[in-house]
Formats: sequence, C-alpha cells, structure tokens
Amino acid sequence: MPIQQFTAQNFRCLERVELEIHPSFNLIFGENASGKTSILEALGYLGRGKSFRGASTAELTKHGEKEFVLFGRVSDGEHTAKIGVRNSADGLETRIDGEDGGGAAGLATALPLQIIDPDVHNLVSGSPDERRRFLDWVAFHVEPDFLNSWRRFRRVLRQRNAALRNGGSLSGWDAEFIELAEQIDAGRRMALEVAQDALEEAAGDLLGAPVGFGYSAGWKEGKSLEGAMRDSAERDRQQGTTHCGPHRADLRIDMDERRARKLVSRGQQKLLACAMVLAATETAQAALERPLLLLLDDPAAELDQSALGRLMTRVAVLGAQVIATSLEPDVALFPEPGRVFHVEQGDLKQVL
Repeated sequence: MPIQQFTAQNFRCLERVELEIHPSFNLIFGENASGKTSILEALGYLGRGKSFRGASTAELTKHGEKEFVLFGRVSDGEHTAKIGVRNSADGLETRIDGEDGGGAAGLATALPLQIIDPDVHNLVSGSPDERRRFLDWVAFHVEPDFLNSWRRFRRVLRQRNAALRNGGSLSGWDAEFIELAEQIDAGRRMALEVAQDALEEAAGDLLGAPVGFGYSAGWKEGKSLEGAMRDSAERDRQQGTTHCGPHRADLRIDMDERRARKLVSRGQQKLLACAMVLAATETAQAALERPLLLLLDDPAAELDQSALGRLMTRVAVLGAQVIATSLEPDVALFPEPGRVFHVEQGDLKQVL
C-alpha cells in the first residue's frame, strides 16, 4: 500500500487529524466546508510539496499558527519509510526517514500519487501547460533521467531568455538548449508511447467513443529545432523570449468534429480528463511495479449516475489505493468494503 498512516497538523482548518488508511478504498464524507477536501489537499501536499488547489503557504497554514506539519508512513511493497513535510515563512522542509527528503522530487518518488478534483476538466479545456505537466509526470515515473534533463533545460531556458532581454550573446546557450530540448522531446514521446494504449482504452471506455492522443513538439513539424530557432530569431529578440522548444509543446487530443462537439459540457470534459489521469496512474504503476495513491475529490460532481458508474468501475480495476470524498457516506461507490471516515468542522472520526 502506498500510505499506511497520515497526520496533518495546522493545515487549513485542520488542527490535527490522523488516519489509519485502508490499502484499497477509503471514503471521507461530510458537509461542504467541513474539511474533507483539506484532508485530500494535505495528502497531495505530502506527495508533491505543493497544493493541488494552487494555494500559498500562508493560505494553507491554520489561522494563528506559523507553520503546518504533515507526516506519513509509506511503503513501496518492500520497504517502509517515514516522510514528513514542514512549511512556514522560512520555506519547505522535507524529511524521509529523518534525512533530507530531496524536496518535491523526493516526495514524489516516496509517495507517487494522482488527483482527480473538480477542476480536473482543465486538463482538457485548459492551457497547454496543464497537459505538459501531465505528460512530464508520466515521463518522470517511467524515464529515470527525465527529471535531470528537465531541470537543466529549465535553467538554460531562463538564461537564454535573460540574454534575449538584455541583448546578450546566445552562442553560449543555444547548443546546450537544443541538446536538452531534444532530450525532453524524446522523453515525452517515449512516455506517450508507453501510455498510449492505456490512454485510448480508458478514454474510449469512459466516453463511449474512440479518442486519439498525439504530441506537438513545440516547433514546426518536419523542421529541426535548430532550423525553427533560426526562423524565429528576430521575433525572439524583439519580444525577449524563446518561441520554439519543448516549453511550447502540447499533448493533442484527437477526435472527429462530431465527437469533439459533445465535449463542450463540463461533465464530458471531466470524463476525458479522468480517463487521462487513470491511464497515467496505470502506466506509472506498471513502470514502478507497485500501486499508487489516487485521490478523488467529490467524484460524483457534474457526472450522472451512468458516467459515475463507469468511472468508479475503471477505478476499481486500477488496483490503486484510493481515498475519495463525498457529501454522503455512499459506500456503494466502492466495489468492496474499505474504511469510512466522517469529518465535521475539521474533526475526523472513523465510522467503519
């Protein structure tokens, strides 16, 4: 099981909560603003070092307190580890078994997780940034060297853009930029190739129609990156930014026009985005050879009973550890008994 025990202290409205987590299905129910989403947000923070709701440290720290602390006992099937997060005005501190945790990347390695929340539809309808992050998450878990290339590329991109703004020479940056960009491009293409079958199967299952996925590199198809950068050199200089490269890439979602029109509803967008998250989870589980943690924040929102049933059926066969929230103790969502918790005004109690 990915996580066995979890504690959150002074996180949002939560003074202190403790969970003993079931290895398969867990349900947290309560009224709106009771704290159930805050618990999922804290769990997500423990595995990512940031809020999936985009909140700052000040917003996450309980009013009147100076810091919040999160702790979890996690397992990869062979080894158990203690991971912890402390965050305050002084910054993020991560620990794994008492040692420096290696920041957000270390947390993501120790507690790999995915999240389906009410804003998951942005994966489909939002900016390319959302889909790049999605594809990079898959690449991070299936390609060991991807993170190092990604970090180096981001550094070189910042330095190249600074040179563009300051009128400096680009000769010291372009060769390394192209080398790292091609590594990022190759890593993403490999990740998509590995995940392709799972993506198409999950999307077709949830939407009832075939869906394809492709990759746009961030420069003109059929042209080398070096050539594309030469073509955009004048525009780069004028605007002080780099217009070609993997930072402009996108994950394409290919559907015919008739089917695409049906995705105008938030419910249909949510179903497709959920399919993508489940496929990414399945792909990472296969690469890591262990189950992941899947957080479902109010999965019933914007879905009818038929769509919700298809979603939960896919979740059930995924084999991940699941923690979901709901307004009601609807254990029928889950195909087998797990643990049920009730939260009220930030106070959590196990009821099953």
